Amino acid sequence: MTLREVTRAHPNDFSATLRELLAGTRRELDEIKPPFVRDMRQKAPEVFKLVERRRAALIQRYIGKFFVQGQRTGMVRKDVPANLIIEILLAMVQAIMNPPKMEELGMMPKEGFTGILKIVLEGALTPKGRKM
Repeated sequence: MTLREVTRAHPNDFSATLRELLAGTRRELDEIKPPFVRDMRQKAPEVFKLVERRRAALIQRYIGKFFVQGQRTGMVRKDVPANLIIEILLAMVQAIMNPPKMEELGMMPKEGFTGILKIVLEGALTPKGRKM
């Protein structure tokens, strides 16, 4: 399913849309293996720049709408503007989800993106840490 199809499939069900977005993203990222990441870094950095621009546009367009919908339904906090949440997500993805950084961290893209989403969606603090 494409991002457009996922966001249209459940227009009023934030949880279902989130589950499908995450599942689809994980499936796609699971296909990226270490040799591909290495080759992108070494042999096609200009192609990766195009991938980064396209990825940023997709995040802004689809995930931005998703966060706004989540704020309307009370599933996403309203004390932080949706556009700021998207900018934070974009900055994290840009800084981490690139071949040199993935190689430096010894991670696959799926692991990196899962970690980014956990921090953006759940925050860095545990429930115990939030009580401080």
